[in-house]
Amino acid sequence: MMQTDMKTNLRAIWGRAYVRIVGANRELSWMIFDVVLPLLAVFAFALIYHGMGAPEQYVGFVVVSGAMIAFWQNILWSMAAQFYWEKEMGNLELYLVAPVARMAILLGMAIGGIFLTATRAAVILVAGTVVFGVTYQIASWPLLIAVFSLTLSAVYGMGMMSSSLFMLFGREARHTANLFQEPVYFVTGFYFPVKSLGNVTAMAAGVIPLTLGLDAIRQLVFSGKAVNPLLSVQLELGLLVVLTVVFNWAAIKALRYMENLGKRTGRLTLKAQ
Repeated sequence: MMQTDMKTNLRAIWGRAYVRIVGANRELSWMIFDVVLPLLAVFAFALIYHGMGAPEQYVGFVVVSGAMIAFWQNILWSMAAQFYWEKEMGNLELYLVAPVARMAILLGMAIGGIFLTATRAAVILVAGTVVFGVTYQIASWPLLIAVFSLTLSAVYGMGMMSSSLFMLFGREARHTANLFQEPVYFVTGFYFPVKSLGNVTAMAAGVIPLTLGLDAIRQLVFSGKAVNPLLSVQLELGLLVVLTVVFNWAAIKALRYMENLGKRTGRLTLKAQ
């Protein structure tokens, strides 16, 4: 029985991942939003730093951050808002009656989203590197891979948790996400070392995994005083492990609460939309 359940869940994971890996690439117009728009922001900040005569590492910060923006946008709109959109399209009931774990569905979305977004992020990274001649000095490939993997694990766990919040609070959550999108870019240090905001603000922003992930990645691929690290790579790696566990645990709890609420009340929101 357990083996059968495992096979069913694995098929559900692949089914949801397949849609994003293959199906999304059929809509080539999405490339404009996934690649061109983040590139415009990268080029804008890179040109500003060039004009200001800032250290060349700052241009590298912007290029790396531009690649990570692709993942953040995927989390915000293709993970956090997914169940809300599925409800609007009438598909959510199918997910809830399917004999699979709800986490399997979200995990499939996450795996497909990572694969899809990685191609967009690679284009942004390569384009920015070639155009602006950014050079990298990789201090440790194993550490870099570990930091990148844990950052994505924590961020996608945050997205899975947020998917239930979007369902519970409906349009209000979507509008709030829109409202805080740019402030999140600011406080997480997308375009500059986050320590420039001050230790207290920077540590508070560390609740968002991208803050710690970006800071650690910059330490591992760039050198010099311009990096201005918030914490050591090892400490940030440990904190990312904690955030991964916390957000994925919270995602499981939130999904169970959402499902139980639907069973008790016959609806999946706390108030009528």
